[in-house]
Amino acid sequence: MSLIVQKFGGSSVANVERIQRVARRVVKTRQAGNQVVVVVSALGDTTDDLITLAEQITKKPSEREMDMLLSTGEQVSVALLALAIHELNVKAISFTGPQVGIITDKFHTKARILNVNTVRIRKALKEGNVVIVAGFQGKTEGEEITTLGRGGSDLTAVALAKALKAKFCEIYTDVDGIFTADPRLVPDAQKIQQISYDEILELASLGAKVMHSRSIEVGKKFNVPIYVRNSSHEGEGTLITKETKKMEDVVVSGVALAEDEAKITMFSVPDKPGVAAEIFAKLAKANINVDMIIQNKTQTHSTDISFTVFKNELSKAMPVVRQTAKELKVAQLTCDEKVAKVSVVGVGMRSHSGIAARMFAALARKKINIQMISTSEIKISCVIEAGRGKDALKEIHKEFGLGSGKKV
Repeated sequence: MSLIVQKFGGSSVANVERIQRVARRVVKTRQAGNQVVVVVSALGDTTDDLITLAEQITKKPSEREMDMLLSTGEQVSVALLALAIHELNVKAISFTGPQVGIITDKFHTKARILNVNTVRIRKALKEGNVVIVAGFQGKTEGEEITTLGRGGSDLTAVALAKALKAKFCEIYTDVDGIFTADPRLVPDAQKIQQISYDEILELASLGAKVMHSRSIEVGKKFNVPIYVRNSSHEGEGTLITKETKKMEDVVVSGVALAEDEAKITMFSVPDKPGVAAEIFAKLAKANINVDMIIQNKTQTHSTDISFTVFKNELSKAMPVVRQTAKELKVAQLTCDEKVAKVSVVGVGMRSHSGIAARMFAALARKKINIQMISTSEIKISCVIEAGRGKDALKEIHKEFGLGSGKKV
């Protein structure tokens, strides 16, 4: 008997009809002779609705109280799914993240999983239950409720698959798998049959919304096979797995667009050792994630430093940056929220030259100016004007022939 972990996102359980459809799929997997652990997100737009409620009360909500609030969404969905499975005459039991021993660090709203105690889940499975676990949440060792950040149910599912030594983890969503670009923005985007952990990790961190990046990190570290499939019908989906020789034949696997970042620039920063370390150490202490960093030395004894952060962390980042700028006697500080980041990803880039030139040429054809550039072994990212993001995505996708109908 194999153990399979299945995760269903908010759109998959948005209403009673969809919950019942998920229940039938879960029961089908159980009746095929498998033990099943299901991870569920909050119903539909529940999380967004709860955030809106909080924002109507305060513009600076306590992160601890936000975790208390947002964790209630998944508690509703796991109970409803358990009831739907009971109606199909199959045993099922629902748990919150804290109830099954998902232990996290103390960083509210984006906690990291430290440990998973599988005793309660294994006992429930042994008793013949389908086990349903609330995604996105856990608790600290001090019994404080925490959440894992948006999309954190993916992380819950992969972490449970690893802890339970599952055969594989299935991530069910409202699309057929992982595509060469967001099919809502690029209509001729193609479904990818197989992709490496490194590629999807880059795509997830660069704006592709199919998978939570930290869930891929766990999958890669512990070699958990992950399938991304459509919850509304049967289909092969996309397999996320270890890199193979065959993958290197594909130069670019996907193109991603991120529109949720802002660019901060500090002008005339003192050009001496330790200054950059001081700036980014203070941001790290405030638990603020920094993405792209560009430093440009001027003709004087100073330098300009630009970096990007997520827009939803600007309210925390700017006070830290302003105070640091004041201490360093920085001449000028700017913040630009009207930026977008477009990126290409592919393990084949390691062995093919000229990828950057082709990407820059595609942007030039559309008269799109590049503000920042960042590269890695399998990725090239450009920060551009926010209003040109979708144009850039389509032109780059076309440049690399990703919409030709050819299987990637």
